[in-house]
Amino acid sequence: MKRTIACLLGLLLSSFVHAQNIELPAPHKTGGMPLMEALAKRSTARAFDARELSAQQLSDLTWAGLGISRPDGKRTSPTAHNSQEIELYVLMKQGAYVYDAAANTLRLQVAEDLRAPGGKANAPVVLLFVADLAKSTEPAGEKKNLAVVDSGFVSENIYLFCASEGLATGYRISGIDREALSAKLKLRAEQVIVAAQSVGYPKS
Repeated sequence: MKRTIACLLGLLLSSFVHAQNIELPAPHKTGGMPLMEALAKRSTARAFDARELSAQQLSDLTWAGLGISRPDGKRTSPTAHNSQEIELYVLMKQGAYVYDAAANTLRLQVAEDLRAPGGKANAPVVLLFVADLAKSTEPAGEKKNLAVVDSGFVSENIYLFCASEGLATGYRISGIDREALSAKLKLRAEQVIVAAQSVGYPKS
């Protein structure tokens, strides 16, 4: 009897966690602002309105940054030797998620607001660029340097998407409590927080 109850509780807990995942709508892959206009409007913001982003905006944002764009699994952003070591974590008021590009889903990691350790609690979304150095085939001394470069490619895609969407954004490598976030997100030693990028509506 006790075993049955324990199994039922386990199933309930599993379904609860799954229910907290965010299944995103299909991203828009056409339309938007012309590229040259988006380049002209690209800018960095450090202040944001508190208004939340829609599920469609989250889908388009994450796909623009690190989505799968081709049948062979390659991404919208390049990585050295296609190592795909960059993982995109999405910090919001209701919790911290990791972007599953193949399933187009935000998978809940922690049901806690971790935007403040990410550096910008006033933005509705803080993206964390986490490099899984175990995926890199580069020499040990070069892995982190290349991960920083690769995160820059993802960041620029996000900048251009935000310019097109009328959103504000800002990339940074400082002001991030990496130790606290690594502990909260239960990152492995090979998973290194490279940078963060806040996204939201412009502060009026």
